[in-house]
Amino acid sequence: MEYSETNRLSRLTAILTKFQTKRIVTASELAQKFQVSKRTIYRDIKALEEAGVPILTVEGKGYALMEGYKIPPIMFTEKEANALILAEQLVLQNKDESFVKDYSEAIDKIKSILRYTLKDKANLLADRTQYDQAFHQERNSNNLSDLQNALTNYKLVRIQYINKEGNITDRMIEPFALISAENWYLIAWCRLRKEFRFFRPDRIQRLEIQSENFKPHNMTLQEYFDKYQ
Repeated sequence: MEYSETNRLSRLTAILTKFQTKRIVTASELAQKFQVSKRTIYRDIKALEEAGVPILTVEGKGYALMEGYKIPPIMFTEKEANALILAEQLVLQNKDESFVKDYSEAIDKIKSILRYTLKDKANLLADRTQYDQAFHQERNSNNLSDLQNALTNYKLVRIQYINKEGNITDRMIEPFALISAENWYLIAWCRLRKEFRFFRPDRIQRLEIQSENFKPHNMTLQEYFDKYQ
């Protein structure tokens, strides 16, 4: 097989994996990822369709793979999927580019077998998690998993929180994002203060995820920083 054919076969396989990783994929996104023209991507999509892959055109948005096309050989729980996303953020801080590339590709393959609902939540969590390496981080908590779950399911959370002065308050919060610097921090809308606040998970004395959902804050983490910081 000639190199060009081998290269195309590899790209077609990677495109199929990408379709299974995200709900909607655009031709521009694929063209940029594989460093080819959009015309080439259109031909690739047609080739996949002719091979029997059920690709749907979402008007004005891009392409999507028909749900149920691939039966997942492994079923991750939502918390397991969230843990993988957190691990991805840690790996992305590694200085070895080849290691980061290999791990990112592996995570893409793992995401490709998630159910659509988990896939959307995993992508949301990836967009709302920021990690900066801290060499002397000693503080810890047992709340990250529950906070991730509340964040991706838009669940209100009732917490008993102790601030740096030692004062304890009961808060009802709407989790928005998780970031790490010297310690993990939760960005959440505080209904008590009626504004976004930073909370340290290790200072949460008690946490209860409520059955009530809150209205999603439709902005990216970068848009939050641009607006509020």
